[in-house]
Amino acid sequence: MKRALFAALLAVPTLGQAQNELSNFTATGRGGVATTFAADYQAIGINPANLGRVGGATVAFTIGEFGAGISSQALTRTQLRRFVYQADDQLTTADKLELARAFTSSNALNLNVDATTFGLSVAVPGLGTVAVSNRQRVASHVGLSRNAAEIAFLGKDAPIFQNYNPQTSPLVSEALDGTELQMTWLNEFNVAAGTRLLDLPLVQLSAGVGYRYIQGVGIVDFRVSGGKVEGYGAVSPLFDIDYGSLATNPSFNLRERASGLQPVGTGHGFDLGLALAAGKKLRLGLALTDLGHMSWEGNLVTANDQRLKQLRSSGIGSYDFYKEAAQLFAAGSDSLFQYQPSAGRRATLPTKLRAGAGLRISEYFETGLDVTLPLNEVAGNISAPFVGLGIDFKPVRWLRLSSGVSAGAGYNVSVPLGVTLTTGFYEAGISTRDAAGLFSEKNPYLSVAAGFLRFKFGKEQ
Repeated sequence: MKRALFAALLAVPTLGQAQNELSNFTATGRGGVATTFAADYQAIGINPANLGRVGGATVAFTIGEFGAGISSQALTRTQLRRFVYQADDQLTTADKLELARAFTSSNALNLNVDATTFGLSVAVPGLGTVAVSNRQRVASHVGLSRNAAEIAFLGKDAPIFQNYNPQTSPLVSEALDGTELQMTWLNEFNVAAGTRLLDLPLVQLSAGVGYRYIQGVGIVDFRVSGGKVEGYGAVSPLFDIDYGSLATNPSFNLRERASGLQPVGTGHGFDLGLALAAGKKLRLGLALTDLGHMSWEGNLVTANDQRLKQLRSSGIGSYDFYKEAAQLFAAGSDSLFQYQPSAGRRATLPTKLRAGAGLRISEYFETGLDVTLPLNEVAGNISAPFVGLGIDFKPVRWLRLSSGVSAGAGYNVSVPLGVTLTTGFYEAGISTRDAAGLFSEKNPYLSVAAGFLRFKFGKEQ
């Protein structure tokens, strides 16, 4: 192949582990705290029960909300910026040694992009609110063992290849234990609805459900742990990969280049939620998101355990990490692995449990606490529980400031910041998941989320 299957996904313009809220610029400014805050179409994928909450907009819609983030708990801010902005710069021997040490980490690189291309919600009198949206979700995580990091940056000169003997070399499951390469690109079509189950003067209880039809543009899930190698990948013809002899194998479901995203998998996902409001101040929320599975069938290959093969190259030679790493992990002549064609594979969606509590002190000030737990270990899910405290403050009617503090999900403690201009029918804003991470030399986190065409009309009673 021209590129590693996993790197083909990373070659798209992505900028952590998956965080749905990056396509929600208002939630990003609170560090992802959204279980009790999210309303109208922005509740999709977070808590659909909020669609049945009192006080939502009669109609809300957007054309384009997006967010992107990149972080590392191993690289310095200077190194991370070079991977993003100076990809063509060549690595010196000293650079290679330094990066091999830095990438020896379970959180070497986390990247993700969420983009809502279209969102609409409409309140139906006496029933609740219905919302639809289309969203692109790209997520990736890179964690390398010491041997994997040294092989990536030193190639044939990696210490493990000293006195190499193909007959006695260690198995991949031994040599690369602790290595994780996970990434997904999903194209989602969402519909969700929420309604009030209980509507008393001091207590309102609402429930919601969401469904999504998912087109899988690509996935790679490669893990070496506990003496086992689990690896597979399926990538859209969009990437124009040359599969060589694999293309003629009767077990290989080749998808050829046509037009559009050309998905290689399909799936169905569900969200369930409850929302409780006590008076006008206290809000509670509970939701299960991304229940369901994907079926990957097109351009599907798997990697199995085998003896480690020595590379002929000297490893990654520039800051264009994704492109050069692809050449090391591709199913080509100078690859560490041999891939086998597969007819199909079923994969669970990255299911999460969300719980939140919010306190609306006044129309100008609201605060909330969120906890999100990953319920499985699959590509696209967060790597650890997330906890966040978020605040919205309106010093004047047309300006909303957001901040808070959050930690977990593969990131260190972060302090978000968001600025939103708001009127009775229009909102526009920009935010970052970690204002301090923009300037921190250690554990850097660069992120941005924005929306400029968000409109709301009326208010449901």
